[in-house]
Amino acid sequence: MIRMTTNPIDPDALRREMFDPAAGGYCAFEGWVRNENEGHTVRQLEYEAYDPLAITEGELILAEAADRFPHLQAHCVHRTGLLEIGDCAVWVGVASAHRDEAFRACRYIIDQLKHRLPIWKKEHYSDGNSGWVNCERCAEHAHG
Repeated sequence: MIRMTTNPIDPDALRREMFDPAAGGYCAFEGWVRNENEGHTVRQLEYEAYDPLAITEGELILAEAADRFPHLQAHCVHRTGLLEIGDCAVWVGVASAHRDEAFRACRYIIDQLKHRLPIWKKEHYSDGNSGWVNCERCAEHAHG
C-alpha cells in the first residue's frame, strides 16, 4: 500500500497498522525535513507530485520488493504541500517473519521511491530565496 497525503504523517499510528502476529521483524524509515542542504539554510520544503503515476509506480516498487525480499506487508506514505523543519516527509514500513527481509525490503523501497516517483521538492531558504531541487530521475535524463 502506498499513499500520498497533504496531512501530517503519524509514524506511531502507521506502525500499529503494520502489526502482524506472524511478524518477527519490523523496519521503518522516516525521512524528515532538515534545516540545511548544500550550504543553504532551509526554513521549509514544498513537495509536488503527480499522484496517479506516483501511486502506480509506488505499487510496482512494493511488488518488486515482495518478489526480492519475502515479507508480510509493506506500506509507504509520502507528503505533499508545504512542510516545516522536523516534519516527516516520507515513511516506509515493512513487517516480515525475519529481520533481514524487513531491513532489505525497507532499504530497497525507499531507494526506489526516491529514484522513480514523480515527486518534486522546492526548498525555501532563510534568505528569502527558494529553488526547485531536481528529482534524481529527471537529472539523470537531462545529462543522458
